[in-house]
Amino acid sequence: MKQALQLKIGQHLTMTPQLQQAIRLLQLSTLDLQQEIQEALDSNPMLEVGEEDAAENTETKAEHDADSPAKQETSETVSAEHEDTHVADSDWSEDIPDELATDSQWEDTFQTATPTSTTNNDFSDSHFEANDTAVETLQDHLNWQLNLTPMSELDQLIAANIIDGITPDGYLSIELEAIHEHFISQDDPHLQETELDEIEAVLRRVQQFDPPGVAARDLSECLLLQLDQLPTDTPFLKEARKIASQYLPILGSHDYKLLMRKTRLKEPQLQAVVALIQSLNPKPGATITTSHSEYVIPDVFVSQDKGIWQVRLSPEASPRLRINDSYADLIKRADNSPDNTYLKSHLQEARWFIKSILSRNETLLKVTREIVARQQDFLEEGEEAMRPMVLHDIAEAVDMHESTISRVTTQKYMHTPRGIFELKYFFSSHVSTDSGGTCSSTAIRALIKKLVAAENPAKPLSDNKITQLLDEQGIKVARRTIAKYRESLNIPPSNERKRLV
Repeated sequence: MKQALQLKIGQHLTMTPQLQQAIRLLQLSTLDLQQEIQEALDSNPMLEVGEEDAAENTETKAEHDADSPAKQETSETVSAEHEDTHVADSDWSEDIPDELATDSQWEDTFQTATPTSTTNNDFSDSHFEANDTAVETLQDHLNWQLNLTPMSELDQLIAANIIDGITPDGYLSIELEAIHEHFISQDDPHLQETELDEIEAVLRRVQQFDPPGVAARDLSECLLLQLDQLPTDTPFLKEARKIASQYLPILGSHDYKLLMRKTRLKEPQLQAVVALIQSLNPKPGATITTSHSEYVIPDVFVSQDKGIWQVRLSPEASPRLRINDSYADLIKRADNSPDNTYLKSHLQEARWFIKSILSRNETLLKVTREIVARQQDFLEEGEEAMRPMVLHDIAEAVDMHESTISRVTTQKYMHTPRGIFELKYFFSSHVSTDSGGTCSSTAIRALIKKLVAAENPAKPLSDNKITQLLDEQGIKVARRTIAKYRESLNIPPSNERKRLV
């Protein structure tokens, strides 16, 4: 076999480091992007946030509805003037490469920066409160009460074991027999003499702790514990205890006729008893166990100005970056000293980072404006006017790939007069109508929610009935589709929605 050289022309996709960085920044959420910007500010001395921009950011959130279109455009750029003045027009900028090789990495051309200890106040101050908060668990709350309750050493040990077995909802998840077996298996003779009656007595004391109904072994006991702590003159207290102890499954199935026969109560009386039981908390531990609140920072703001919907970027989500003038002016000699090489490498890295942020903002604005243009009816009329839309529709309109649209719309949020929505919310499948048009699945969910809210509580609408009502409006939807949409809205079936009038 003879070896030979030959030329071949072909096309292939090149993933340069710049493109990789742009794609990675594009798919980041707002919080992740802020962390990425903070890390870049800490590691790259050439980057800084404009002082005038930091002052404007504190007022923009409250005044975004009153901003003019000209002022809105200023929040969509990343200080390109400083980049052109101090980077592009300097003599030393010609020595910096415009592109990196496809198979190269950042570390091949640029030195790895050492993070500095200084942090930007605009980013760090917002995390002080979050880092200084602590969540109190249900066990912490119960142990605090246990320390204030006079008990013997053995009883405190039993109570500690009981508290350890309580779930976040407030129910006891372990059997008392298991606690008893644990004590008699110990080497301490004093613990081996523990009786089951002692454990049950300690359980009764723990069940008197706050919140009412804690340490119950089932729902019936939980409701009874809460009823026992109500005043004795509470109306229908005796009847509520009877239903909670004997007829709770019948109440859960909403079979009120059978319940009236069992309890010998008339409908108005039963309605008052049910109202009393519904005022109790089936998950008492949830009132104590709290979680950190997750705040959403909108990426874009949408407002109507003189009948025209305006879209602008949130300055909090993407602050304006610029090149540090002081450090950039130091690069004036064409030598290859370590200091000059260090500054040049970080200058080019800062330029590419700013360019990637600009590209991300431009793409986000372009996609959001197209979404708003297609969903104006939703912004003006509500969910029932939502138009069906898929990623391919936006991709064709803005001349981008569907994967790019997916990255832009994931974990990005839009602030509208109707609330804050993720960009993914505006994409939904469609259902054909009798008139030959289409109806969005989001609009169908809104119609289902509206029909259920207006139904007769004594005779709630079944899935078949909802299907017929939508068919009368020209929307053909299968019953199983109605059931799927109803479950996604957390609406129970018709038998569980039945109420006494």
